[in-house]
Amino acid sequence: MFQAEKYQGSKKDKYGLVTKQLRALLEDEPNKIANLSNASALLNQFLDRINWVGFYLFEQESSQLVLGPFQGLPACVRIPLGRGVCGTSASERKTFVVEDVHSFPGHIACDAASQSEIVIPLVKDGNLIGVLDIDSPEKSRFDEEDKQYLEAFTEELLKHL
Repeated sequence: MFQAEKYQGSKKDKYGLVTKQLRALLEDEPNKIANLSNASALLNQFLDRINWVGFYLFEQESSQLVLGPFQGLPACVRIPLGRGVCGTSASERKTFVVEDVHSFPGHIACDAASQSEIVIPLVKDGNLIGVLDIDSPEKSRFDEEDKQYLEAFTEELLKHL
């Protein structure tokens, strides 16, 4: 059974604990949707000052990202590669930390409350699986430390996909 933790200590300590919790949640579970669902729920209870966290999964046939497991308000269902923060992150296979989403060329406004965003591509064995997308109602919510630790979180997640 999972029990919510009160995260204390440095940012490194907190992210270390949530990544350890992820590992325990996903251990011996092969189902991708179940694992992505638990990962989004875990991040939703861990991260403060966010309004959306979830995954967009790459659909080979349409060359689009399609909405996957998430926590938050209803979201855009399909995002073309190269469009918006998620599509750009997926096509470039690069993490984007956007301090002000309204200044990002081609930003897709799924939730009008979103002000900043971090998007991390999910790539396993050279293949694009999708992206982790996290939005905040605050500008400049995410920094280089968040980027580093969330990339480590996704590396752990990828072991179970």
